[in-house]
Amino acid sequence: MTRIKEFLATFLKLAARSKLAMTGGVMALLIFPVLAAVVLLDWQGWLDNPYLNFLFYLVLGPLFVAGIVMVVTGLLFFRGQEEIGLFAYEYVKEQLNMPGRFTRIRRLFYLMSLLTVLLLLLIAITAFSGFRYTDSVQFCAQFCHTVMEPEYVTYQNSSHSRVSCVECHIGAGTEWFTRAKLTGIKQFLAVLTDSYSRPIPTPITGLRPDRATCEQCHRPEKFHGHKLYFIDKFLPDRKNSHLQTVMIMKVGSGGYLGQNAQGVHWHISDRFQVRYTPADQGLHEITRVVLEERDGGRITFVPASTGKKAPAADGEVGEERLMDCMDCHNRPTHVFLSPERALDRKLLTRRIPDELPFIKRQALEAITADYATTQEAMHEISRKIKNWYQDNYPDPAKERNDLLAAAIRGAQEAYRENVFPDMNITWNFYRDFIGHQEGTGCFRCHDGSFVAEQGSRTISHQCDTCHIILAEDQPVEMVLRLMHAWPQQAGIP
Repeated sequence: MTRIKEFLATFLKLAARSKLAMTGGVMALLIFPVLAAVVLLDWQGWLDNPYLNFLFYLVLGPLFVAGIVMVVTGLLFFRGQEEIGLFAYEYVKEQLNMPGRFTRIRRLFYLMSLLTVLLLLLIAITAFSGFRYTDSVQFCAQFCHTVMEPEYVTYQNSSHSRVSCVECHIGAGTEWFTRAKLTGIKQFLAVLTDSYSRPIPTPITGLRPDRATCEQCHRPEKFHGHKLYFIDKFLPDRKNSHLQTVMIMKVGSGGYLGQNAQGVHWHISDRFQVRYTPADQGLHEITRVVLEERDGGRITFVPASTGKKAPAADGEVGEERLMDCMDCHNRPTHVFLSPERALDRKLLTRRIPDELPFIKRQALEAITADYATTQEAMHEISRKIKNWYQDNYPDPAKERNDLLAAAIRGAQEAYRENVFPDMNITWNFYRDFIGHQEGTGCFRCHDGSFVAEQGSRTISHQCDTCHIILAEDQPVEMVLRLMHAWPQQAGIP
């Protein structure tokens, strides 16, 4: 115990003669218990605040390490004229060579070793926790709340809501990891200086996942067969009529175990390659499509229609892209719905009761108006719907006030999940390439205008290329009867 006290006294004496070491020591001593408590709380799952985690792991953690470095540097290089005493190599060597001295100082070595191990362990845990935090959804989506709110809201409503951001935006490999971290620093500085884009542009090149990333979970070579697909739609009439479109989607396969590529996933078969040249950064319009076949053949398709942009002249052609998953599934997670589709989903899931007459029409009118802020939108949507029913259907509004309140909440949710005034995101700002709504998606190439530069071959425009429509915009009751009748018509008992 005497040697330990002597060690501590000498350490403090030496540290006091170095301002750098003293400053670092005070920093480390103050931060050490905080970090130790944070690590224990984090292990128990009690820390879920993105701002506190940032403070602990990305501010206090580096400051603690800096304090330790300052202590060591101050003791070795900035201690003044006095000898380092207990810490000098010659002193330790002399003590170890003297008979019987080792037993007297072994407690000192034990203490030094224990403190060193504890410090290194705490530094390692803090560094790992900080690294894990920067890869968490909490940091990616919630730390910069206003900036990333649209992405976080749509992420929570998506089928990938249990997949962390980094698994898609970074994926495997050091190249994308390094690029993402460097890009993250730039984005963090943009937030601090309030110079970020509003809205955030789609990261087609900066954080664009490739097939290797998507195919960690999805294997297109094993996709096969067809999928029965239902599309629900509600009309803006008095009864909010529920219609359905039923189709068989030809999901197909990229080719597996000798099978020929077929269906939608024909496009990403390894037996050939599809390349295209976009006319704009958002890939909304295509100027040239090239099919490279296995035998070395190459067919170039260009739009013959004057309604599409002509291909650029030689030397001015944009960057040619190899078609992959993201050219159709361009918004696999951050999906922003149109106002019609958003309300259809709310009606289908009963978030908006369809018993109220004209609720689809009135909700659509309320949510598509221009609002400066989300708060203003919430207030005005409620006021407009409530006032219209009080003026036109006062009895149902009074008798079924619960339905009206539920309808207002559902309409507000539809707006809040897809429109973000603070980021200048309005309805239909981001385009989804799945399907061919409003001439985008499949119709960028499959619109009947692309013909081969040599020969008469064209890119197919036939509806049954990717799907077979069994019923289109038919009442639900009729669709149900048709589904019961189809097996009997096919001779299936």
